[in-house]
Amino acid sequence: MVMKILVVGGGGREHAIVSALSRNSDAEIYSVMSKRNPGIESLSERILIAKETDVSSVVRFAESVGAQYAVIGPEAPLEAGIADSLEEKGIGCFGPGRAAARLETDKGFCREMMEKHGVAGCPHYRIFKNTDDACDFVMNYDGDLAIKPVGLTGGKGVKIMGEHFDKEGAVEYIRTLSGGVVLEERLIGEEFTLMAFVDGKNLVPMPLVQDHKRAFNGDVGPNTGGMGSYSMPDHMLPFVTGDDYQRALEIMKDTVAMMAEEGHVYKGILYGQFMNTSEGPKVIEFNARFGDPEAMNVLTLLSSDFTEIVEAVVNGTLDECDVTFRKMATVCKYLVPEGYPENPTAGDPFFIKDQGDAYLYYANVLEEDGRLYTQTSRTLAFVGMAETLQEAEVIAEKAAGSVRGAVRYRKDIGTDEVLQKRIAHMKEIR
Repeated sequence: MVMKILVVGGGGREHAIVSALSRNSDAEIYSVMSKRNPGIESLSERILIAKETDVSSVVRFAESVGAQYAVIGPEAPLEAGIADSLEEKGIGCFGPGRAAARLETDKGFCREMMEKHGVAGCPHYRIFKNTDDACDFVMNYDGDLAIKPVGLTGGKGVKIMGEHFDKEGAVEYIRTLSGGVVLEERLIGEEFTLMAFVDGKNLVPMPLVQDHKRAFNGDVGPNTGGMGSYSMPDHMLPFVTGDDYQRALEIMKDTVAMMAEEGHVYKGILYGQFMNTSEGPKVIEFNARFGDPEAMNVLTLLSSDFTEIVEAVVNGTLDECDVTFRKMATVCKYLVPEGYPENPTAGDPFFIKDQGDAYLYYANVLEEDGRLYTQTSRTLAFVGMAETLQEAEVIAEKAAGSVRGAVRYRKDIGTDEVLQKRIAHMKEIR
């Protein structure tokens, strides 16, 4: 029986989503994206080029193709209420409604809800609507802070005192913000991502992943949307103990219950970004969708039928669904245009010489007359999957290293050197 599924979004995450859905030969995929993604287009019955936040156009397209379900990739259309509008038309949505998506789209709301409901892992925080008050707090605070704009910033808005700037730099940055700011204690430890499928009540976790935000080798440079990520064959990370994992999972479950208690049924993906501290996992942030690049790790590993998971999430029957992942390691390496993230160059041709055994996910590319050109955001990603992390890294590195053109990538992601550094740091703080 044919299942018609709409996918909203045109990046590397959405290419991974479409690829996973397409493994079911009965799935008919229809896609909406603001810019043409050649990988998504090749797997779709039809596409619509439109802003993902143009809710009315997306809904009309979904109705015209007879979509039964919709999978929402990015956060911006969730904030625009796309899930609510699709559900009103009888199209089951794999993604939370606007009210539930506030977990990501309003950082102040997230912290206040965690505090109100006693959800563990909430750092000390203060919310400021007035930038002058926030600046005064920074200048009088003894220590470093995380500075977070209240709204969406595409993964690039959070700045850390002691890493990105000093007090004076923090004040200068805060004065550029509008719409409020959240100031939080700076968390010291190792980050990890725990994502889960959620049907409003039931929660099924995915393998742990570690993302790399910094632009350059050695974790230096400005934050980006994510330069790559890796996962281990046992679906854990060596600097996260079993107790750490269970505590993080309980925080996720309590968060879903918290939203239900508030009257906001949460369906889709809950993404928990955790800092594993000397006191255990603390919540850096929640996202209301798959991470990018982390989606490429977990969806490459997914051995279950993704269309069945989408159906179970929408219908609230996730507890009856068999969700399995291959017991293998993955390494994802993103290629980005020269100058990214601050001054990316666009329109430069590039060539993939040898993809090898790596999985290829297109992100922000232009294809014309069979040639590929960079755009201003991340270009494409390669994922290596193998029985060991070392083997997976070799696969991803070989593919990434074969690309010729004005692009670059982080060579150190997934290497044993980086992993041992993470393990040693966790031992040091504990």
